[in-house]
Amino acid sequence: MTLLKGLKILDFSTLLPGPYATMLLADLGAEVLRVESATRPDLLRDGYPRDGKDSVHHGYINRSKKAITLDLKNADSIDIVKKLVAEYDIVLEQFRPGVMERLGLGYDALKEVNPKLIYCSITGFGQTGPYRHRPGHDNNYLSISGVAGYSGRRKGGPAPAGIQIADVAGGSLHAVIGILSAVFYRERTGEGQWIDISMTDCSFALNATVAASYLMGGINPELEGTMLNGGTFYDYYETKDGRYFSVGSLEPKFRKLLCEGIERPDLIELSFSEKMEDIVEFKKEVQLAFLKRAFTEWRTIFAEIEACVEPVLSFAEACGHPQIVNRGMIVEVQRPKGGYQKQVACPIKTTVFKPEYKHTGVELGEHNKEIVKPLEQLHK
Repeated sequence: MTLLKGLKILDFSTLLPGPYATMLLADLGAEVLRVESATRPDLLRDGYPRDGKDSVHHGYINRSKKAITLDLKNADSIDIVKKLVAEYDIVLEQFRPGVMERLGLGYDALKEVNPKLIYCSITGFGQTGPYRHRPGHDNNYLSISGVAGYSGRRKGGPAPAGIQIADVAGGSLHAVIGILSAVFYRERTGEGQWIDISMTDCSFALNATVAASYLMGGINPELEGTMLNGGTFYDYYETKDGRYFSVGSLEPKFRKLLCEGIERPDLIELSFSEKMEDIVEFKKEVQLAFLKRAFTEWRTIFAEIEACVEPVLSFAEACGHPQIVNRGMIVEVQRPKGGYQKQVACPIKTTVFKPEYKHTGVELGEHNKEIVKPLEQLHK
């Protein structure tokens, strides 16, 4: 059984935020049809490594989706989109504000075709506000939202994240939440709606704990100045051979186990002090302790100690970690023309559902003959 069987999504998005959202929805059983330009294809198709004509990134992010090409500046193409919208539940688009309206494909225009339509727009800054037409990227949204301002080291400044936080945690995941909430609302009321997802808004909302501290306590978070950003011993520590370990031993029982694991039980009392000089001293001593042993030695030691201390793995190492392997987080997805790609699995697990991956991302305009041609004939 698929959780979202029968839910049909028309996807006009490119790159990462929208496509990642529709990938998750496709993993859960929704039927996703991508609408792309034949002359300006999604940049995610480009890049390396490649698998056939397109990049492996496209093969992953656009798995299980069908794809057609249309020239949205052509009136006939607009008619085809409206015919599709009559049969679809959701439209997801990622253009700057006003673009879809100028094309005749804005929410108000498509709502006339399908009053129950759920229309989701993902943009950098949202549909309103002085920055609504401004271009941006992931690090820009994290900067404007205040996240980058306290994420990094005092000496080095803001640190580039390894993943696209604003794009995925901000845009993709909040879009999925908004869409599924709208589906539930429509089931109760019969009404569709327009969802306005701003990656900056969503990134700003990720300031979960520091926001409360500032808004009600006036405490402005600074680099290495909070409990969780390097201001205390909750941090990453270098080993003798230049690798790193993460230490998250916040609770008293875990802090005690940490001190015992690094063979410094004499630090237990110091670890509970709330004086800044003691906090700094404890962190210094933990770092000195980690520098005495190599990565593999610490890995062996803390494998037997439940102190919330774990090795910082490379992605290659993470792929082989027994927890990742046991949870089935790497799967083989069939290519449309034979063979397989290894991909990251859907992380959502339930007692009634197991994801089924139809195929990797398809070639540009793969389903034109199946979907577009019949509608063109109908138009004639």
